[in-house]
Amino acid sequence: MAFDASFQGASGGEHRFMEDPAIRVSDIRFAIDYLVSLPCVDAERIGAIGVCGGGAYTIHAAMTDHRIKALTSITGVNFGRLIREAFSEFNPVGAMEAMGKQRTAEAQGAERYVIDYLPPSVEAGREAGLTDIDVLEATDYYKTARGQKPNGATSGIFSFNSAAMGWDAFFKAEVLLTQPLLVVIGDKPGGFGAYRDGREIYGRAASQDKHIYVAEGWSHYDLYDQPEPVGLAMQQVVPFFKERL
Repeated sequence: MAFDASFQGASGGEHRFMEDPAIRVSDIRFAIDYLVSLPCVDAERIGAIGVCGGGAYTIHAAMTDHRIKALTSITGVNFGRLIREAFSEFNPVGAMEAMGKQRTAEAQGAERYVIDYLPPSVEAGREAGLTDIDVLEATDYYKTARGQKPNGATSGIFSFNSAAMGWDAFFKAEVLLTQPLLVVIGDKPGGFGAYRDGREIYGRAASQDKHIYVAEGWSHYDLYDQPEPVGLAMQQVVPFFKERL
């Protein structure tokens, strides 16, 4: 089962484009509730795969919902760390103060401030002086027919981003993350930090059955949809789940 997160894509919920890690993890738990209600589903054989931010959300969900019996994070990104660092220009306190002022203004009737995390095109990004591989490749993916969807967006409500500031996808992984774990990352690191986060959770996880696969020569967004790196990842993912579920 694949689903759009609350407030995103084809899912419901207001306000649109709200990114709250606690709600994202709760979405996964509710998805499991639905699965176990189906007579065709073996509740003891539920696995989970997450990609990018979804990889870290899946990790956190698995720590707090052991109905997930095995999990894979593909180029997973800890959104709490990302919002504290790159997305706040490494000034999280200043960013929170700005978010608080904006949220107060919105509560008093001001229009919501919706930010776009990416430039409108790769060319526009380069013209603006952007050089980070993750930003440029994300733009190539999300702003073109390659990955763009009718209800998709690369937007977020600025004032609500404070919900992620104090959140850590890997909190208590040393104690709670005991299920079989497979981490897949590319070896071309970028500003979103999947390489770093993958190494971190692999080291911190309490699981005695944990594995990390590094796709050499490939980047974060290559692992989204490029046939060769995705094929390499699936050579790890498919047997991993077959053996553990």
